[in-house]
Amino acid sequence: MTLSLDYAALSDVGRVRRNNEDSAYAGPYLLLLADGMGGAAAGEVASAAAVQVIRRLDKPGITGPDMMEALAGAVHRANERLSELVEEDPEREGMGSTVTALLFDGQELGLAHLGDSRAYRMRDGRLQQLSHDHTFVQSLVDEGRISRKEAFTHPHRNLILRVLDGRPDSDPDLEMLDVRAGDRLMLCSDGLPDYVSDQVIATSMAEGTPDSVVVDLITHALEAGSNDNVTCVVADVIETEPTSGTQPQLVGAAAELAQGGTGPATSTLRAQGGGEAAGGGAGDVDPEELRYAPRAPKRFLWLRRLAVLAVLLGLVVGGGWFAYSWTQKQYYVGTDGDYVAIFKGVDQQIPGLTLSSMYEKQTLQVDKLPTYSREQVEGTIQADDLSAARSIVGELQRTAEECAAKQTPKPPTTTPKPSTPPASGKPVTTPPNPPVTVPASTAPSSTPSTTTSTPDGSVNPDDCDGVR
Repeated sequence: MTLSLDYAALSDVGRVRRNNEDSAYAGPYLLLLADGMGGAAAGEVASAAAVQVIRRLDKPGITGPDMMEALAGAVHRANERLSELVEEDPEREGMGSTVTALLFDGQELGLAHLGDSRAYRMRDGRLQQLSHDHTFVQSLVDEGRISRKEAFTHPHRNLILRVLDGRPDSDPDLEMLDVRAGDRLMLCSDGLPDYVSDQVIATSMAEGTPDSVVVDLITHALEAGSNDNVTCVVADVIETEPTSGTQPQLVGAAAELAQGGTGPATSTLRAQGGGEAAGGGAGDVDPEELRYAPRAPKRFLWLRRLAVLAVLLGLVVGGGWFAYSWTQKQYYVGTDGDYVAIFKGVDQQIPGLTLSSMYEKQTLQVDKLPTYSREQVEGTIQADDLSAARSIVGELQRTAEECAAKQTPKPPTTTPKPSTPPASGKPVTTPPNPPVTVPASTAPSSTPSTTTSTPDGSVNPDDCDGVR
């Protein structure tokens, strides 16, 4: 079964505005709507540019998963085009546009959406919204803070959080949708759903041809007091081959610019009274200028990017210099060959950067230290400052000297025998000394001491193992 689209598109500037910032396109394979914003003439430029880029998808051969890639690529190219337009004319800074597109391959629909324009489907008498609004009030509804009914009358219902505005983070929602004969599809700008309830929209879409439905929907919006441009695209999914005589329809700002018009310039609006053109007094602010969340100005974008890079580079360099300066105020005791040395810096390795250097080489040989002290030095001993490092070396020197002294054997001491003979000339017999019994409490212990120093603070001989 081959399906095709029977479509109609219509756009109305509305009863208040003097210029139309909506643009729409309907073709055999693509339904597209863009609602420009930003005040003055920038909104119509943004929507027209977006439609002119994305409408190139209206051709056969884009099917299945390729539709998602094609839609995403087209939206990104439109976003780049908006960025170019702002760079060409800084007066356009702050402009943006919504984008809602349905790409059709005869069996499925690919949806791309960004902003608060909407896509609906009427199936078996039931109206379903296919797109998800990127608005402040919709975020409140999603969080359960307000109801959909409250969102309809919320004072900030027009505040958009995501739009196509030339910035790199303008990514659309992408989704594949099923389609069947008898479905009725509808795209519209916010000038319709902000003033007409879903029930009224459903009633209008339930009967009539696409041409009569777009007229009926726009009439309802104007009668409800809509102070915005109103644009609708309606298409029926039918079981028939698309006819070669079916012509695409381009409406709104895109159609005006394609016919050679440029729309009212900023100076013209001011001469005619920009405030009144927006529906208020001379001191009123055009609601389109407040339509989406404030963003940083885009003028001299390359200069701001260079400034940001310079600041980031300065932070990196400054942080690195601070860290390096800190390392050069640290000291530790280690080894330099066979000798103990004091080093300045930290004992860490960073490719291409030296973080430590020898500050003082000592005369103390490493192998003159006992095993425990030698292992400490070889593993480096951290010091708070240079004075502390020298104190550590002094303690190591004292340990080495005491170990050396304790390992040097002492010469035996001999007591000379008396040479004076006894006065009588007879030998004197010395009685043997009686045995001395030592109390058990005063007998020396056979278990060696486990202390590392003697009572006078000197090094215990047992700790001098390993001295060479």
